[in-house]
Amino acid sequence: MGGKLHLKLNICGKPIANKYRVLAINMNFIFASIFLDDLTGQIFSILILTVAAAESAIGLALLIIYYRIRGGVSINLISLLKA
Repeated sequence: MGGKLHLKLNICGKPIANKYRVLAINMNFIFASIFLDDLTGQIFSILILTVAAAESAIGLALLIIYYRIRGGVSINLISLLKA
């Protein structure tokens, strides 16, 4: 069901859904780290958040460039970019 729900989201909803998924995984790492009294899970979650922030910045930059070229953003138009 998650795949079908994911297909119906618009272009802004897909990255947000992925970020919530990453945050849920990070919370599991942090809770396990606290439960096991180990710092490795917390360090790993900070590393994941850093990579996710860089990914978001690159995706937003691409979206802004696409908006400046086309004058609008639509999933139907973006699918035309496939080679």
